[in-house]
Amino acid sequence: MLSALVMCTFSSCKETPYSEWIHLFDGTSTEGWRAYNGDALPPGWAIKDSILTFHTEQILEEDYDYKGSRDIIYGVEEFENFELYVEWKIPEGGNSGIFYHIKEGYEGPHMIAPEYQLIDDQNYAKIHDLKAYNESFGALEPEKLQDWQSTAADYAMHTPDTAEKVLHPAGQWNSTKIVFSTERVEHWLNGEKVLYFVPWSGDWYKKRDSGKWKNAPDYGKFKTGYIGFQDHGSDLWFRNIKIKKM
Repeated sequence: MLSALVMCTFSSCKETPYSEWIHLFDGTSTEGWRAYNGDALPPGWAIKDSILTFHTEQILEEDYDYKGSRDIIYGVEEFENFELYVEWKIPEGGNSGIFYHIKEGYEGPHMIAPEYQLIDDQNYAKIHDLKAYNESFGALEPEKLQDWQSTAADYAMHTPDTAEKVLHPAGQWNSTKIVFSTERVEHWLNGEKVLYFVPWSGDWYKKRDSGKWKNAPDYGKFKTGYIGFQDHGSDLWFRNIKIKKM
């Protein structure tokens, strides 16, 4: 009886939306995507060659007075426990991030939403001066990109395992998977799991309350929210964006 119940349970799971991929971007439409705290996509975001892109040359003259956020969210639905898959690339010195559990009404997603960091590990510190910023966090070598700032980090919280991490160079495609549940969060990069942590655990609160987010009381507290991408001033490319509820 128990075996039959288990088999039935697994079978029924396959018939529910929780086992199906929801395509947030299929290369043909930006439907559902809009600015954080906004009603439409910000200037600079568009589809180019079936890829969701951000380029400064796509910002038209009539858009120069735009004052809203250039971070974008998929505003159709909020997600709680999920598996998210994204393919992305950035240019030399590029920087971006994937946010989840986003709530609107704040200065920006970074104030409240966990971020899977996307950055050019190899060249970012060569192009950008990080010294003053990193000194404010007590970095021993502030001129260098810190491990908590590197690609696949849970930004300013948890760092990736460099032994498992394979990051393709700037200008090449990478793949990211984020698996979130209340028991365990996993960050994957190019098919390899590079970190995991337990959200809202004692260790999690210790990191939040002693580091970058100690003056951001709402950081990471929401258990459901939107998915989004960060504009950090560099060109960006995203494709094959899909999510599966768990």
